[in-house]
Formats: sequence, C-alpha cells, structure tokens
Amino acid sequence: MKRVMTLFLILLVCVPLFSQKVTKVGTTASGFLNIDVGARAVGMGSAYVTVSDDPTAIFWNPAGLARMQSAQAMFSHTAWIADIAFNYAAIGLPVRGLGTVGVAATFLTMDDMERTTIDQPMGTGEMFSAGSYCFTLSYARSLTDRFSIGGNVKYVNEKIYHSNASGIAFDVGTLFETQFNGLMIGMSISNYGTKMRMSGRDMQVQVDVDPRIHGNNPNINANLQTDAYDMPLMFRVGIGMDVLKGAGNSNLILAVDALHPNDDVEYLNIGAEYTFNRMFSLRGGYKSMFARDSEEGLSLGGGVRYRIAGFTELMLDYAYHDFGLLNNVQKFSITLGF
Repeated sequence: MKRVMTLFLILLVCVPLFSQKVTKVGTTASGFLNIDVGARAVGMGSAYVTVSDDPTAIFWNPAGLARMQSAQAMFSHTAWIADIAFNYAAIGLPVRGLGTVGVAATFLTMDDMERTTIDQPMGTGEMFSAGSYCFTLSYARSLTDRFSIGGNVKYVNEKIYHSNASGIAFDVGTLFETQFNGLMIGMSISNYGTKMRMSGRDMQVQVDVDPRIHGNNPNINANLQTDAYDMPLMFRVGIGMDVLKGAGNSNLILAVDALHPNDDVEYLNIGAEYTFNRMFSLRGGYKSMFARDSEEGLSLGGGVRYRIAGFTELMLDYAYHDFGLLNNVQKFSITLGF
C-alpha cells in the first residue's frame, strides 16, 4: 500500500508538469514588425485591416492603398515601452491607370548603452547601440470597383553592437466591398520571408581546440553560429462598415479583426471611429481579446483634419493605448495630402 501511495503522489505532482503547454511566444526574430503603426489605427483598437485607406495601409493591408484618392505622406512617432522610440514614415502615390505605389520605413531605436562583462558588471566605459529597421516597397491596384489587391516587398535588418541579421519578407492583402450596405471584408498576410541569423565580428572568438593537450595553440580563430529564426508571420482577416454613411454630416465606422500569429494564440481586435463633418474624429477600441497573458487592452484616440495652403489636407491624430503593467503607449501621427 505504501508503494501504491508513493506512486500516486509522484503521478499527482508530475502529470501537471508534463501537461503544461509550451507556447511559441518569443520564438521569432524581428518582433518589431508586429508593432502597430498609425495613431488612427491604434485608437481604433488596431481593428484596421478593412479601414486602411492611407499610407499606413502598407502595414495593415496593402490593398487599402488602392482606395487613396490623392497622394499622401505621413509620419508617426510612438513613445514605446522601456524608453524605446518607434517611428514610421510612408508615402502613397496613386498613378492614373496603373494603381498606387508606396514606400515606407520603420525604425526602432534606443539610446546607446554601456557594455558590461563578467569581470566588469558595472560597465567597461565602452558604449554600443542597437536597433531594428525595415524598408518597404508597396503596390496596389483595384481590379474592379469593389475588389482591390496589393503586395509589399521589404528589407529587414536588426543590429546590436557589431552583429546584425538581415532578411527579405513579403506581404499580400485583399479588400472587398460587398453589396450588403457597403460592408467591407479584408485580409492580409504579413512577414512571409526568410529566416534571420545573427552574424558579425562579435561572433569571432579564440578557442583551444583540445584543452587536454598541453603545448598546442590555445588561441585558434573560430566563429560562433547562432540559430536562424522565422519572422513573425501574421494573418489578419476583418470586417468593417460605416453605419451612418454621412447622415447628419456624421460617419461611424465599426470594425472587427481576427488575427492568427505564428508565435502566439489567436485573438480579436475591435474598434470604432466617429467623425463629424469630415473634420473631427473620436476613436475607441480594445486589442488582444482572448489572448493569453496579454498586457494590451483599451485604446482611445482622436484626430482633426483641415485644409491648409499648399496642401489638400492636414491630418493630426493621437492615440492612447493601455499596456497594463507596462503602463501605456502614446502615439502621434501627422499626414499631409496633396
């Protein structure tokens, strides 16, 4: 009986340990590619795959570029967590009879840091930098008056100290306006590309090939080889509708996106935008519904649009995003239409 009870207790302790699910969080390179861009989108809870009709469509759904009526240039700055700066700049240019082309650049940067070692844990006095960068070329075209398609090709680079990793990725998206009261259906696949592997002179080391042998050369030049990691592949599908359609000089867009990343569980984003007289906008939404261990949640924002000399329109947008234990993230965007 004692043996049976001992075995039972062992199983009672061990089975829950072995039954725990191992998640894929943190198993991809270039995680900055999934940081949301544009204050308008973030203010709507990042439910934007069907709403995008400005240069940020390059990120959300390249097919949305085909909805642009005029050329636009935009810049977005985000005070990201841990004093990290996240900046995004893009231009969309409709070309009559050919479609819309766009270019975008993404920069994740931070202040220089002091190098530390095991022998000098308080710092060596030597400073180093780290950053992540992405440069994108985009094209979109309306195949019919209701259906458009778009795609991106982008170069991705991450660096730290004297090491870096580079890769090429592709995005594709579609956008369809149904006959059901203008309901929009959108889909995009982002960051399908090569694996990324760190390399550089930081990987060069000197080793003793066989420490058991005395008198051999203990400083043989060698290169460390890191693992290669996939990029953060993301599949988005969403629906959206303007339920007011200008009635009373007002528009109310409601949108829902479902997301399937390759390094996390599926989740939903929901959002809304109310615009009066095509000039003042208020936004709200909720991100990462049903996601496990997510710190993201409520988002709020607003914007103003007005005409200025020399440009067709100037759009200023702001968004506040609650990040739970990480406090909050604030995003600012400025867009010029000409």
